[in-house]
Amino acid sequence: MTFHPIRFPLDVALGARGGPERRTDVVTLSSGGEQRNGRWQHSRRRYNAGYGVKSRADMAAVLAFFEERRGRLHGFLWRDGLDFSSGGAVPDALDQPIGIGDGSRTGFQLTKRYGAAFDPYFRPITRPVAGSVRVAVDSVELMSGWSVDVATGLVGFTVPPANGAAVTAGFLFDVPVRFDTDRLDVELTSFDGAEAPSVPLVEILP
Repeated sequence: MTFHPIRFPLDVALGARGGPERRTDVVTLSSGGEQRNGRWQHSRRRYNAGYGVKSRADMAAVLAFFEERRGRLHGFLWRDGLDFSSGGAVPDALDQPIGIGDGSRTGFQLTKRYGAAFDPYFRPITRPVAGSVRVAVDSVELMSGWSVDVATGLVGFTVPPANGAAVTAGFLFDVPVRFDTDRLDVELTSFDGAEAPSVPLVEILP
């Protein structure tokens, strides 16, 4: 089992459907009330790439990609057309808080915040796009003195940020996924048309 750092065909991905999934246990009490328990710390995304297949060429590209990944065996990169940036289309070093310096800590995980101050969710970002990451300490962007591991999303500093210093980052990112099937059901609808009703993908959580 390995991970292939290659992106699924972008033209097909941008026409796909999907989004985050959570696992919640809901117990109905004898009084009619409820007790709820969230079983997962992080959401897990699922997609159906079949909606993005519009032509025979699209289907051929998906088929080749599927075979190269050996079905469910190897993971790969997926571009979520709705959620692929720390902020706007062009990342800013102040987009997302990723930690507070303590004078000794040198590693900070890229994260993306969802929601307001009431109860925000912080999603770990493990597959940033190479060359897209920007980092700032106390609102001052750093051009050097740090690096990022594009296989984990961990930002490492040569000199640890000072105690109380706010560390922020901006970035583009992909979602690590795998096929959630070992079989493709392909239909040729015309000379240059093809359909794959279901090409399920599931996020690989860290």
